Parts: sequence; structure tokens; C-alpha cells
Amino acid sequence: MMAANVAAEAPRPELPTKIKAARFGLAILTALLSINLWTGAPIFSIWVGSRVQGGTGLTMTAVGVVIGVLAVTVTLLVMALIRVESAYKFLSGDPVDKRRTAPWMRSLRDERPELAVKRPMTGFEKALTASVVLAIVAFEAWFFFFAGSSIG
Repeated sequence: MMAANVAAEAPRPELPTKIKAARFGLAILTALLSINLWTGAPIFSIWVGSRVQGGTGLTMTAVGVVIGVLAVTVTLLVMALIRVESAYKFLSGDPVDKRRTAPWMRSLRDERPELAVKRPMTGFEKALTASVVLAIVAFEAWFFFFAGSSIG
């Protein structure tokens, strides 16, 4: 067990500048994709629904179009994020997982502290986390300071 931890803590060799630049570009692409996952996809879906919507009131056709376009755009963005993550892992020298296990499908044995393997967050995970935190802070700022009261 100790040998696995020592191997995980071994220092990595210095990466070439081109690979560092590519990883930085992938981190920026991750941030853009994840921000669009929360903002761009819903706004685009509503825009498409507004184009389908006629001059009359709300129709179920427009609602269906919004839901359909949202499902497609979110699926495409998630697929793009998965590809960017695998490219980032490849450039970082991390093993690329061929098979993913959802957190709720993992064994509870993995939760035991003695079996836990501590690993730092990757750049991909940092960029994704930062964009989500930024989106939450921006929403809270808008909601509390700029949205005004809906009560009247």
C-alpha cells in the first residue's frame, strides 16, 4: 500500500512549453464550454423557441422546441467536455480512463479512509470548478443586487 502512495507522489519531469501552452488552451476551452453549459445552451434554446413562437401566446410547440434544443445542446457540450478532458489527460501524462463509473454506482468500500487515494485536482477539474463557482457568484450578484423585486 505504501509503494502505491510513494509512486503517486514521485515528481513529474518538466513539460515542454508547447505542451504547457496546449494544456492552458484546453483549460480555457474547458471554462468556455462549461460556462456555455450553464448560460449559452439555455439562452440559445430560448432564442430558438422564440423564433418558433408566433405572435400569439405561449404554445406547446415552442416549449417542446426549447426542451429539445436544450437537450441537444447540453448533450453536445458534455460530449465536447469529455473529449477536452481526455485530451488534457493525454497531454498531462495521466492515464485516460476508457470506462467511467458514476459516483452513485461505485462501491461503498471506496469510501473507507484507509483505501482512499489522495490526488490533487487536475487543471481540467480546476477550470470546471472555477467556471461553476463564477456562474453561481454572478447569478447571486444579479439576483440580490440587479434583478429587483418580483413582489411589486
